[in-house]
Amino acid sequence: MKIYILFIATICLFISCQETMEERCAREAKEYTKKNCPAKIYDNLVHDSIVFEKDTRSMCYYYTFTENVNINTKEKRDEIGRIFLDNLKNSTSLKTYKDAGLNFKYTYYSSNGKKDIVFQKTFTKQDYQSAK
Repeated sequence: MKIYILFIATICLFISCQETMEERCAREAKEYTKKNCPAKIYDNLVHDSIVFEKDTRSMCYYYTFTENVNINTKEKRDEIGRIFLDNLKNSTSLKTYKDAGLNFKYTYYSSNGKKDIVFQKTFTKQDYQSAK
């Protein structure tokens, strides 16, 4: 009888230790940021951090341009958005997050000292699961 109680207690312990998808996303974003950020992506671009926003279920990627960039036209912003969406659709490293239906938010700041947002785009499950 004692062995059954011990077995049930062990199972309950393992079940209670599992984290939710939201907890996992927040933990992984924090660990990635701590380990890898800031990271220079290109000569003029730095990856600042990844943050998980629980209320919107969004993985948020933050970048800063180290030089002035000009993406003030709708055509340029649309083109950048298409590139990000294609990369998101084809990314195997984000499969777990995509399978969970998370949103992906990309925010790019200027380097003018004010941290003005130069570009921001959020992609939903409907965006990245649509036909390629």
